[in-house]
Amino acid sequence: MSSLITDLLRQTGGTAVIDGGLATELERHGADLNDPLWSAKCLFSFPHLIRQVHLDYLENGADIIITASYQATIQGFKAKGYSDEESEALLRSSVEIAREAREVYYKNCAGCRSGDGDDDGRILKQRPILVAASVGSYGAYLADGSEYSGDYGDAITVETLKDFHRRRVQILADSGADLLAFETVPNKLEAEQAYAQLLEEEDIKIPAWFSFNSKDGVNVVSGDSLMECGSIAESCNKVVAVGINCTPPRFIHGLIVLLKKVTTKPIVIYPNSGETYDADLKEWVQNTGVTDEDFISYVNKWCELGASLVGGCCRTTPDTIRKIYRTLSSSQSI
Repeated sequence: MSSLITDLLRQTGGTAVIDGGLATELERHGADLNDPLWSAKCLFSFPHLIRQVHLDYLENGADIIITASYQATIQGFKAKGYSDEESEALLRSSVEIAREAREVYYKNCAGCRSGDGDDDGRILKQRPILVAASVGSYGAYLADGSEYSGDYGDAITVETLKDFHRRRVQILADSGADLLAFETVPNKLEAEQAYAQLLEEEDIKIPAWFSFNSKDGVNVVSGDSLMECGSIAESCNKVVAVGINCTPPRFIHGLIVLLKKVTTKPIVIYPNSGETYDADLKEWVQNTGVTDEDFISYVNKWCELGASLVGGCCRTTPDTIRKIYRTLSSSQSI
């Protein structure tokens, strides 16, 4: 289990590229995501758009694509009128769509006319590609911005969280994904006493990564210590990488330094564009982030500090990922 990421990194020269924002691209293609399910809405309304976005990221250098299941939950689908069986099928479809995109990409690679893997502006390069099944936090399901605060209230217990996540994790783990990506983890409670315990209790057969978010560059968004959260990931045998996502790029340097103090596992970094999210309006505040050029200027430094898997989260695009790919490729060739 622990060899999945290390094998990938060995084959990619020590660093690998994660994809970028999914919802950002779905909206660019015309999808309306103003919905409690967010990007998971497209699993039943526009699955072809999800497949296209996955393919866009692969053609711009991504080695890992993350499924459209971040806000996909059985509870959320049932609230839309779907049965238990239909809800479970929609969860499985998130992995199936990503796997289909990978197969299309491999076929395109086989037909590539260019010897250097660059065809019509697309990066077509036969290489290992992993599908990571996204597991969003309980706060993401609430669709009230609480994954950016980690405050679930006193009524939410460990058992509540485990019961909420259990069936979803089982389904995603058995759907053909290569690993589980527990993303935007906002607090210690959900990481330590829900996710880590569930992985053991359910004897999940595929590896996972834990990725936290921070708004101060020191702690996760709930105020819990990032180093304590990182230690949890380090101690869980089923977790093969640990890192940070959906966090402004300016905080990443210090967060990598903190994680390196408590973990020997590969470090995953995929920040957002630095823009501010307004949970009341459910939209990103324009002109509060960094340019792609500024974002990319950090990448080599993050890798020098110890990051080995790098991509983007909300508001990043295939262009961002292509620039990360080019930057890392140039560094590896020096």
